[in-house]
Amino acid sequence: MPTSKTQKIINDLTERIESGELEPGAQLPSTAELRAQYGVSITVVRGAINWLKAKGMVEGMSGVGVFVAERPGS
Repeated sequence: MPTSKTQKIINDLTERIESGELEPGAQLPSTAELRAQYGVSITVVRGAINWLKAKGMVEGMSGVGVFVAERPGS
């Protein structure tokens, strides 16, 4: 079954967070950088980021960026 563009970004960022490549407090690439990296629209990037926010994996700081959330117990 093909993976949607949104799901691909979710999978990639989740893997980078869980592997420790993106540590708690690390800033994610900007929306523009993610759009360029994956060749997708802003809507796709926002959908992926919103899903990660809903799962508590990342937190947005208005006007600053999106950061990897602290893990419980860390």
